[in-house]
Amino acid sequence: MNEGDIAFPNLGIYLENVPKSFSLFGFKVALYGLIIGVGILAGILTAVQLAKKTGQDQDTYWDFAIYAIVFSIIGARVYYVIFAWDYYKDNLWNVFNIRQGGLAIYGGVIAAFATLFIYAKIKRQNALRMGDTAVPGLILGQAIGRWGNFTNREVFGEYYDGLFAMQLPTEAVRARDISENIASHMPQGANYILVHPTFLYESFWCLVIFALLLVYWKHKKFEGEICLLYFGGYGLGRFFIEGIRTDTLFLPHTSIAVSQVLSLLMVLFAVVADVTVRVRKRKKRNNF
Repeated sequence: MNEGDIAFPNLGIYLENVPKSFSLFGFKVALYGLIIGVGILAGILTAVQLAKKTGQDQDTYWDFAIYAIVFSIIGARVYYVIFAWDYYKDNLWNVFNIRQGGLAIYGGVIAAFATLFIYAKIKRQNALRMGDTAVPGLILGQAIGRWGNFTNREVFGEYYDGLFAMQLPTEAVRARDISENIASHMPQGANYILVHPTFLYESFWCLVIFALLLVYWKHKKFEGEICLLYFGGYGLGRFFIEGIRTDTLFLPHTSIAVSQVLSLLMVLFAVVADVTVRVRKRKKRNNF
């Protein structure tokens, strides 16, 4: 394979010279950043449209988006660096280089929700209503943003030669992402690897959750329920997908994937919180 090629051999797809960047007026533009930008814009537009349909002030969401974008990117990078410190402690300048990836979505999500509650408190808005309005756009942005990992040749899984197997040239991926299992299945003399396209799995899963959130929107029983569905739905899919990724971040000094822990906590929180609120609402109705 040539360095710029990406293939899905069992689907008969072979893409030649897929770029990681392009030049615009003499400036190098990374596709990773551009795709994430498209995802962010799509997410904001979705939230604004939902705000319009529910009679909320659309400007509130444009205003909130400015803060959310800034702090989410910072949060995503800080989270990644913290759990990949063994690499960055000897490459401190690389902490500020995000052109090659290194944004952890969970760090961004945590920062986004923290920003939401602080913003809502300052602006005297209903944080749960804002969250319900924003999360469909959030997960749509995640679905789109994952394709930035595709152009960066990252966020792939272990060795796989099934229907959706993705073939990548070894010189185009980070050496630390090639596990022993992947390396052991490389044909002698080959310059490519066959792996699970986990970025694709997660993108598809996010689109499914996005559709479900929109369908359920009119049937929600209380403010914040769409947020809980996001936590539970995304957490469930991410728990399994994370289990086959090779770039997993671990809790310090353990072999426990931090994203799987967070995913499990998200699912448990969503289920417990949803059941608790429903029981309380039912008791209130019965008391009347």
